[in-house]
Amino acid sequence: MQSRYAEVRQATAALVAGLGDADLTVQSAEFASPGKWHLAHTSWFFERFVLADALPGYQVFDAQFAYLFNSYYNAVGPRQPRPRRGLLTRPSLAQVIDYRTHVDLAMAKLLAAPPAAALAARIELGLQHEQQHQELLLTDLLHLFAQSPLRPAWRPAGPAPAPAPTTALGTPEPLEWAAFDGGIVKIGHGGPSFCFDHEQPRHDALLQPFELACRPVTNREWQAFVADGGYSDPAHWLSDGWDALQAQGWSAPLYWEASTDVPGGWQSMTLAGMQPLDPDAPVAHLSFFEADAYARRAGARLPTEFEWEHAAAGCAIDGNFVERGRFRPEAAGPGSGLRQLFGDVWEWTASPFIAYPGFRPSAGAIGEYNGKFMNGQYVLRGGSCASPRSHLRAAYRNFFQPDKRWQFSGLRLARDIG
Repeated sequence: MQSRYAEVRQATAALVAGLGDADLTVQSAEFASPGKWHLAHTSWFFERFVLADALPGYQVFDAQFAYLFNSYYNAVGPRQPRPRRGLLTRPSLAQVIDYRTHVDLAMAKLLAAPPAAALAARIELGLQHEQQHQELLLTDLLHLFAQSPLRPAWRPAGPAPAPAPTTALGTPEPLEWAAFDGGIVKIGHGGPSFCFDHEQPRHDALLQPFELACRPVTNREWQAFVADGGYSDPAHWLSDGWDALQAQGWSAPLYWEASTDVPGGWQSMTLAGMQPLDPDAPVAHLSFFEADAYARRAGARLPTEFEWEHAAAGCAIDGNFVERGRFRPEAAGPGSGLRQLFGDVWEWTASPFIAYPGFRPSAGAIGEYNGKFMNGQYVLRGGSCASPRSHLRAAYRNFFQPDKRWQFSGLRLARDIG
């Protein structure tokens, strides 16, 4: 566990290498958090939920940090309001780095001997929590840099992707479908490996026969949706979605900008700065409302999370993850069968984020991790180009409010058989 702890913590530090206090202090929106806050909060998690109970004589780095860097754990006390995290000019970035070092040294002392099973499970929860914040750190930085007229790059793009399956604009790769018989299937995490509490208990779900698209919807296909008036026709939009579109002025996915200087007429803001839109890559930065409207207009629908998990069960967790270093979705490339189930873009499902039958949150403050958010949110599956590979599995349930677009969120179509 020592090596895994060090690997995860070093991966977080690598994401902010070369960034300064200003880059990591500013908060671009109420739903985002400053990078410096992510660095401190993940350390506070280990301090509060591991070291305080498990390491005799542990001394907290700064008692005030419990207020500054608690996220939403009401049971452990008050906290800095989320919309005001960007006002924390102090502590400085250097102090936050010192805080991380303080926690890491204490964790090294704790892990000098193999931890008992219950403690090991709590530490693994902290590492999985930090991996969640690694992705949030990247998406929050992208949102921050997109607000600047300079369109700065977080860092240069990684290695070029494989050749796209098509090159001529207006010539999309044919959409193929995988058929599933339905029936009673097992849903939820099984086995001894890690999962979050809301991925359990494993239970039976009844599926009707359905088909799932073999790949996500692409930028090329979304361009056609835009050109065909998809954002100006309310016929296929949910009422709340149409209200959000009008209130927020949506006319294309987040970060898309029309440009006469690039092929296809569109470019998008990425972590490598403004880049021409890759027409055959999965479309990203969509709200649930946009994904649902596209599916309806296409004569299809979004899959349920149970259909998605059943289709993904047994599939290799392979794809374009954060380790690849591209930090943007890539075209699927030639192939057949289900592709890109993992990585590239989180895929919206039609399922609200609610408890599985028999769900019980964990005891104590840590039980606030997931259960109290089971209201007004929808489930996404599969991970993204900003997700760590070791963090993902077929049973993993991500969730966001239906109007949120700053994550690498896209869609895969489904339809009924018969």
